[in-house]
Amino acid sequence: MGATVEQALEQLKSTGVRMTPQRHAILSFLMNSMTHPTADEIYKSLSPAFPSMSVATIYNNLRLFVDAGFVRELTYGDDSSRFDADLSEHYHAICRSCGTIVDFDYPPLTEVETEASRQTGFKVEGHRMEVYGQCAECSRPNS
Repeated sequence: MGATVEQALEQLKSTGVRMTPQRHAILSFLMNSMTHPTADEIYKSLSPAFPSMSVATIYNNLRLFVDAGFVRELTYGDDSSRFDADLSEHYHAICRSCGTIVDFDYPPLTEVETEASRQTGFKVEGHRMEVYGQCAECSRPNS
């Protein structure tokens, strides 16, 4: 797993970003979430504790975290972006019915970067892969 919330906050502070309770809450929520939430889902979860926080505040802070490299933005088709604080190399299996995203690892796939570089001359900086289908819940008969 990547950095702890405290390490991320220290790193943000060192770049001159003020750490507000809202920022702390958003980052903690993301780092503890396994569901790759949307900004809306984060808002719904945090608004009881932060009634004055707007969806715009969430978006602005997510943008800040993405720019700082703590959070990865996942965009799939026209759906709203989902956010992932796990920056380790991992892949996503996505249910076409309910939108559930499940992480999985497959180390041999990193060879793809070497091969892409060899064939194209690109200086490869990363890759992403998604697998699509029906999650166990949605593919169950009578669900």
